[in-house]
Amino acid sequence: MTNENTEAEASGSVGRAPIASQLARLELRQKPTVILGAGPAGLTAGYLLAKQGLPVVVLEAEDQVGGIAKTAVRDGYRFDLGGHRFFTKAKEVDDLWHEIMREEFLERPRMSRIYWRDRRGRTKFLDYPLRGPDVIKKLGPVDLTKALLSYLWAAIKPKGREETYEQWVSNRFGRWLFNQFFKSYTEKVWGVPTSEIRADWAAQRIKNLSFFSAAKSAFFGNKDDKVTSLISKFNYPRYGPGQMWETMTDDIQRLGGKVLLNTRVNKLEFEGDRCVRVWAGDQSWEPSAVISSLPLRNTVGMAEPKPRPEVMAAARGLRYRDFLTVAVVLNGEDLFPDNWIYIHDPNVNVGRIQNFRSWSPWMVPDPTKACVGMEFFCFQGDELWETDDDKLVKLGMRELEKLGLARQDQLEFGFVERVPKAYPMYDADYSERVHAIRSWLDGLDNFIQVGRNGLHRYNNSDHSMLTAMRAVDNLVKGTDHDIWAVNAESAYHEEDQQDEQQPYIEAPETDAMKEPLHR
Repeated sequence: MTNENTEAEASGSVGRAPIASQLARLELRQKPTVILGAGPAGLTAGYLLAKQGLPVVVLEAEDQVGGIAKTAVRDGYRFDLGGHRFFTKAKEVDDLWHEIMREEFLERPRMSRIYWRDRRGRTKFLDYPLRGPDVIKKLGPVDLTKALLSYLWAAIKPKGREETYEQWVSNRFGRWLFNQFFKSYTEKVWGVPTSEIRADWAAQRIKNLSFFSAAKSAFFGNKDDKVTSLISKFNYPRYGPGQMWETMTDDIQRLGGKVLLNTRVNKLEFEGDRCVRVWAGDQSWEPSAVISSLPLRNTVGMAEPKPRPEVMAAARGLRYRDFLTVAVVLNGEDLFPDNWIYIHDPNVNVGRIQNFRSWSPWMVPDPTKACVGMEFFCFQGDELWETDDDKLVKLGMRELEKLGLARQDQLEFGFVERVPKAYPMYDADYSERVHAIRSWLDGLDNFIQVGRNGLHRYNNSDHSMLTAMRAVDNLVKGTDHDIWAVNAESAYHEEDQQDEQQPYIEAPETDAMKEPLHR
């Protein structure tokens, strides 16, 4: 774990004065701490406060807790929206997971691969991340020759100045491997051509791998290989990640706290440097303190009186990547044994497909059925996002058939879950925007932002929970943790770990940016 105060000083940021020195413990007992959002961060804060006998009210806009980590349920089938492996190097987070789940926490094998079709249309599954020996074995002599010739051509005549992801990867792997294993999935995730993604982002993301290092590893092994290993096992709640947050909600209520669903906050009333009232429609609460996991954009937009113009402008400029899951139940056996597979096929829109039984057998109640979740990356308001559910289910089935994974007549039923603001986007100016908003938040006495969207950081649930833990320490113990510097990143390699270096040369404008800030 990094030293938060040291990091804050090094970055020149201004640390928050200890809140507990200004909020008497008596006030924490007399007035509730109001928590905005019942995702991993909000519920963690609520649980830790309720455990100490302090009044707490958690406000959630949706009809279900968990946020992006919830588990949707239809006719007994359970769907994990984004695939949530429970693994962390933060012991206090791991301890809390086990405290909540007890015997309901399963140990599951990790398996993820890349779906790829060769020139004859044969389906092959390659290890993820790509491993040289596996790639070379599965390419076969013809495609391997193409890859080699393409690489040699790139080595002889590289693409001059490397300004884009496309140029950087092509120069190191050759055009053929770039087209097969880098281009399609990257464009699906980020929503722009690889010619509009920065070269230095590619250099940061694709470490310790080149054509010849892969070949050397394949034929001779690599004793000096320092690439961090993937985890081989992970924990997972018996009935999906939502079970963690539902159980935590029950515990908060058992301890005397409140968790209110379908309660959308629409105004944060400030007097001076304090939040004095939180409004949701015609309901309101007078808080001792507020812990918010709402997106920064929304927090700024709901503040009354309004923050200074540069803070408002910064909030309007924050961008998000969204996604939707098409979940389908099929007659027959599982389509593949993996937790999920990555789809490197430019002829379909789907980016990743989950096999829910591989996460936990209890997710799929009927052993004669298969149940998968097809993930489509998009922007809120674009054509895919606005397509009606029936058409999206039909699209999903067409793409499963096109991929050779299932037939149309296997479909039992399907449904769609849309996830807005799923991924905070790191564009060229995001850091300056966040800094401007933070300069306003740092001047507030009893208001703390936590979590993924609360800090505009693309990180996993363990990080979100750790920020909530530090926020509670600041409130109750009078510590001075810099929440923005909390770091849960660890030495293991996992797909969802992301670095804060931005990928875009110029980020796309989206319809969601035109919405009022409070939405």
